[in-house]
Amino acid sequence: MCVVFLCEVEEKVLGRQQAPGSCPYCGGTVMATDVETSRKLCCLPICINSKRKYSCTNCSRRLETYPSS
Repeated sequence: MCVVFLCEVEEKVLGRQQAPGSCPYCGGTVMATDVETSRKLCCLPICINSKRKYSCTNCSRRLETYPSS
């Protein structure tokens, strides 16, 4: 018996805007990008997640935010 799962992950950019602050590595401006990720199993959507990703416009590094305690 062979079971094959066909999974697909699709990312769609919803919008971009300049974020406050500067890059800790090069001092460049930070860009916030809203991304919607949808996971599909055999063309049926399983889950849809929305995230905000931060990146530097000068050095193109992906930046992370840490929750304040």
